[in-house]
Amino acid sequence: MSLNHVRPWRDIYRRKSRRIMVGNVPVGGDAPIAVQTMTNTLTTDVAATVAQVQAAAEAGADIVRVSVPDEASSKALKEIVRESPVPIVADIHFHYRRGIEAAEAGAACLRINPGNIGDEKRVKEVIKAARDHNCSIRIGVNAGSLEKHLLEKYGEPCPEAMVESGLEHIRILQDNDFHEFKISVKASDVFLSAAAYQGIAEATDAPIHLGITEAGGLVSGTIKSAIGLGNLLWMGIGDTIRVSLSADPVEEVKVGFEILKSLGLRHRGVNIISCPSCARQGFDVIRTVEALEHRLEHIKTPMSLSIIGCVVNGPGEALMTDVGFTGGGAGSGMVYLAGKASHKMSNDQMIDHIVEQVEKKAAELESTQEAAE
Repeated sequence: MSLNHVRPWRDIYRRKSRRIMVGNVPVGGDAPIAVQTMTNTLTTDVAATVAQVQAAAEAGADIVRVSVPDEASSKALKEIVRESPVPIVADIHFHYRRGIEAAEAGAACLRINPGNIGDEKRVKEVIKAARDHNCSIRIGVNAGSLEKHLLEKYGEPCPEAMVESGLEHIRILQDNDFHEFKISVKASDVFLSAAAYQGIAEATDAPIHLGITEAGGLVSGTIKSAIGLGNLLWMGIGDTIRVSLSADPVEEVKVGFEILKSLGLRHRGVNIISCPSCARQGFDVIRTVEALEHRLEHIKTPMSLSIIGCVVNGPGEALMTDVGFTGGGAGSGMVYLAGKASHKMSNDQMIDHIVEQVEKKAAELESTQEAAE
């Protein structure tokens, strides 16, 4: 599907995939690319886990995954699902019974790793539980836990081995007449992940969950994920994404949305266009942008804001944004509204004023949207 008919150099043609449901969230087909994250609290600490789920949902997460490592976690999951504002995916490793318990507890989806959940008989039992409780499944192939026979065949984790693993487990689900599944083929290596995802995208019409696993800390992991996921999304591959960072899950959601926003695939909140600043700046750009990012987090309506330190690029960028501020001289700058110069504002009042203008514009856009509906 083309996302832009006016500027063909911006076109992204999404791969055609089947649509499944993860709770009330559609994944695949022409549904918006869903953003996911995963809690890192002890699942048995229901209050802490629910708080983290709610924070992620407030940041924009469509789906949240929760680890279910033991029976006590299975019991806690039922309460977490009941209090969660978004569908919960149960992360299952090693113990197939946890998958059955999670389905019974109300999980919207089971994430199973084919390399460590057990033999085909046990997988079939998990499939039955998923079907009985209207639960979808994610086949989660991981380069770090490929099946022994595939490692013996290929000698090491490689794209071919990962694709073969995924297709073997797709066959098991399809042989059991189960089709509500999506698939991921993750690795911590960007090249390996990208090649595996391209291979699986050609081999199946199942929805694809994108991720670079164990990407790293906030900065390094964000860069690695942006390169890997960004290129695959640009190619039209991917129906839901999770950015795997050694950081607060809320940061994963933020990064995921920024990747999608940069490609025009999802729009949420304020897109700030700002310069890196230099000696020409008429105000402290870096401090201003930091303050605005924090104070505008509550805005969910898609809109654009330009914050440029001087008149070299400021007026030109402001022409393309809903609200803009360009640094000038004598302690003030120019405020732009809807691409047109509107009025001057002193630097010491500009942050409060810009927040006010953005909130006003967001309210206008929301009213227009509501009237159209």
